[in-house]
Amino acid sequence: MNGAQAVDGSGGDASTAPDALTHPASAGTGGPLTHSLAWATWALFVGLGLMLSGAGLFATIIGIRSELEGFPTLAIGLVAAAYYLGFLIGSRMALAALASVGHIRVYTAFASILAASILFAGMVVSPWAWIAVRFVAGACLAGQYVVAESWLNHLVTNANRGRILSLYSMVTIVAFGLGQVSISVIDPTTLTAFGIAAIVISLAVSPVALSEEAAPPIMTAPSRMSMRELFAIAPTGVVTSVLVGIAHGAFLGLAAVYATRGGLARHEIGVFIALPTVGSLLFQLPISAASDDIDRRAVGALAAFTAATGGVLLVIADVGSLASMGAMVLIGGTTFPLYSIAGAYTNDWVPSDQLTAAASQLVVLFGAGAFAGPFIGSVVMSFTGNSGFAWTVVGVHVAIGCFLTVRILQWRAPIRAKPWNEVALAGRVFYLPATAVGMGRRIRQTRDRRVPLAGPDALANHSIERDDTGEIMVIEGWGDAPPPAAPSSEI
Repeated sequence: MNGAQAVDGSGGDASTAPDALTHPASAGTGGPLTHSLAWATWALFVGLGLMLSGAGLFATIIGIRSELEGFPTLAIGLVAAAYYLGFLIGSRMALAALASVGHIRVYTAFASILAASILFAGMVVSPWAWIAVRFVAGACLAGQYVVAESWLNHLVTNANRGRILSLYSMVTIVAFGLGQVSISVIDPTTLTAFGIAAIVISLAVSPVALSEEAAPPIMTAPSRMSMRELFAIAPTGVVTSVLVGIAHGAFLGLAAVYATRGGLARHEIGVFIALPTVGSLLFQLPISAASDDIDRRAVGALAAFTAATGGVLLVIADVGSLASMGAMVLIGGTTFPLYSIAGAYTNDWVPSDQLTAAASQLVVLFGAGAFAGPFIGSVVMSFTGNSGFAWTVVGVHVAIGCFLTVRILQWRAPIRAKPWNEVALAGRVFYLPATAVGMGRRIRQTRDRRVPLAGPDALANHSIERDDTGEIMVIEGWGDAPPPAAPSSEI
């Protein structure tokens, strides 16, 4: 839902992770941690796991029932898009409520509303009713994400942010996938299916509300950060979050429809759309760990292009074949880390007192993209048939990879953030393709004979170079390297 590695120079390999998990809480948290960070946040992770399991079941029921009820493709796209529109509203509401009532009360209130809305959806089967219910569900889950990410961002540092947020992302993705798989033993045409989802979400309140070990940050006043301010600090993170939202909105919102139209049986659908979770288990932590050791943009670009390759495989393979199942694993394993990478990259630049506001804005950006994703996917599917789902996956991930590659070329930063002997294995896997990009960048720089301006002008995105006559020209550039210490913005 997240690094200027060349600047902060931190990150830590896998061997430093245990130490990173036991640092004292900083000022502004609920108090000093007497146990590890993992122990202090176990209630949050367990609660979120239950919450997302119920949400995954509910989303799968909606997708399958929409197709079984004969809803038009665009209506199904509206139902999926309404969920992400709710994201936009819910994140704002959560940020305002955090300051007045605190993390735990916001969490429990949104969980209660979400459970009630799911029961309502089971009683009223209608596209318009489900659009409204999915809007409410999106608002509630966005609030939960803001609570969780605000909670975690106050406890982690740049050195372990990629790993901790990837763990958080993996917990939510795996839990969501378990909910999807459970459709194999639950009849989506009955009210009982909706009731089970509501019960699981209701149980998600207990760990967070009753745990004595939970130590959420103390919010005394809402922090503020406009979208313009966030873009000025980290434009790469802003744009990437939107593009990742489009990719995930289309992929998650229409996967059940794609599998149903592909002729899979109910139990096969549950397994098929849960396969991306398997990919997340395999690749989420290694990819995110690599982003702590080398330029997060390089890792993100390679992951995006790999997901696009999986989309191409999905185009040429039959739905339900081994090849298509492998493609779903590959796509899930490489697309899901992109949000945590974008978030970690953005938060590397954000002042600590504005992390909560930044987390809320990232959810808004992701929600805006995810709102458009199902629309884009459903339109493409309307014109190209069921394969339009795979083509959407290909197109959006190619766009993400190209954008991050361009940003690497525009903003000159070392690919590796630490000495080679300190780079973990996961980072070394990504190093060679990242170095290829860096070599291309250096060739271009040599050709242009560009010399960065020193002093404060360097932050103004200017550089100078000599033309063929020897005259000095001032060149505008979006995102030149910041000074080496205490960066205040990416550009």
